[in-house]
Amino acid sequence: MPALLPRGGPPRLLAVATLITMTGYGVYLTAGVLYFTRVVQLPAGQVGLGLTVAGAVSLSAGIPFGHLADRHGARTVYALTLVLGAVSMAGLCLAQGFWTFVVFASLGAAAQTAGPAARSPLVQEYGGDRPAEFRGYLRSVTNLGIALGALLAGWGVAADTRNAYLLLIAGSAVSYAASAAVVLFLPAVPPKPAGTGPRWVALRDRPYLVLTLLDGVMAIQYRVLTAAVPLWLVARTAAPNWTVSGVMVVNTVIVVFFQVRASRRIDTTKAGAVAFRRAGFAFFAACVAIAAMAGAPTWLALVLLLAAVIVHTVGEIWQAAGGFELSFTLAPPHAVGQYQGLFGMGLGLGVTLGPAVLIALCITWGTPGWWVVGGIFAATGLAVPAVVRWAERDRVQVSATGAELSKR
Repeated sequence: MPALLPRGGPPRLLAVATLITMTGYGVYLTAGVLYFTRVVQLPAGQVGLGLTVAGAVSLSAGIPFGHLADRHGARTVYALTLVLGAVSMAGLCLAQGFWTFVVFASLGAAAQTAGPAARSPLVQEYGGDRPAEFRGYLRSVTNLGIALGALLAGWGVAADTRNAYLLLIAGSAVSYAASAAVVLFLPAVPPKPAGTGPRWVALRDRPYLVLTLLDGVMAIQYRVLTAAVPLWLVARTAAPNWTVSGVMVVNTVIVVFFQVRASRRIDTTKAGAVAFRRAGFAFFAACVAIAAMAGAPTWLALVLLLAAVIVHTVGEIWQAAGGFELSFTLAPPHAVGQYQGLFGMGLGLGVTLGPAVLIALCITWGTPGWWVVGGIFAATGLAVPAVVRWAERDRVQVSATGAELSKR
C-alpha cells in the first residue's frame, strides 16, 4: 500500500506513532461503551451523559495545547498529550463509578483533541512544501489504525468477560504510552518566534473563525454513517442488519486508499474551497439516496445504500483534503498549532452535536429531514469559497500594513 508509506525518517516515524495511537483509540471506540456498562456497571443513560460531558470538555483543549506546541516545541507537547491519553485509559481501568468515569473519559477526550493540534507544527515541518498532503497520509493511517483497533476489540466483545474488557482498555493505555515513546525519537522542532500581534491571534482572525464554523457544520457528516444510517437501516428500510457493519467497512477502505491521492491534488486555497463545494453536493446526493431507501425493495435498498456510502465517502475525502489545505495555508507560520487547535474545535463541535441533529431531523422527521440535512451541507459548501476569498483579502491587507510599518 504505497499511499500509506511516506518517505523515511521523521515523516515515517510520525506515521508509525499515529498508527499505534489510533489502534489503541480504535479499541476504545469499539469496546469502551460495553466496558462502561458491563464492567463498571453504569446505566446506559449515565454513559451517554458522561461521554457528552467529556466531548464538551475536550472542545477547549486544542487551542491552548496548539499554542504550547508553537511556543515550547511540538515534539514534547505532542508526547505529553499521548501520556495524558495513557493516563486516562489506565484510570478507566480503575474506574468504580460515574464520577471517576467522567473524569478519566474527559481527560482522554481532551488528550484526543489536543493531540492533532500539538502535532500540527510537526506536520508543517516534516511535510515540507506540502503539509496538507502529509496530513492526508496521516488521516489514512488514522483510519487504518481505528480499523485495526476495532478488529482487535472484536475478540474482547466476543469473549464478553470482565478480564477481556479490562485487557482491551489496558492495551489502549499501552498503545498511547508506546506512541509517546516513539514520538520522543523524533528530532526536535524548534519553537517558532512569536509574532508581534496578540497572543491568541487565531481567535481574532474573523475569516478563519467563520471557516471553522462552516467546517463544523460540514463535520456533522461524520455522524451520518455512524449514527443516522444505522438507525435508518433498521427502522425504515428493508436492508438486512449486517449492512450496518458493511457501511463502515466500505467507508474505511475508500478513505484509507484514496485520501492521500485527493490531498495531493488539492494544493491551493482555491482548490481547497472548490473541494468543500464539491463535498457539499456529494453529501446532498448521498442524503437523497438514503432517503429513497425507505419503502424500497431489498435489492434496490442495497443498491441505493452502496451508492450513498460511496458518494458520501468521496465527499468526506474532499472535505478533509480541503480542510487540510485551507487550515494550514491560511494560518500564519508562527501560530500553526494554535490555528489548528481552533480549526479542530469546529470538527469537535460538529461531531458532538451531529447525533442529536441527525436523529431529530432524519430519524424523527423522516424523509424530508434527509433532504433538509443534504441542503444544509450543499449550502455550507457553497459558502466556503467566498469565505476563503475574504480570508485571502484579509491576509493581503495585513501583509501590506506590516510592510508599511516596517518602512517607517
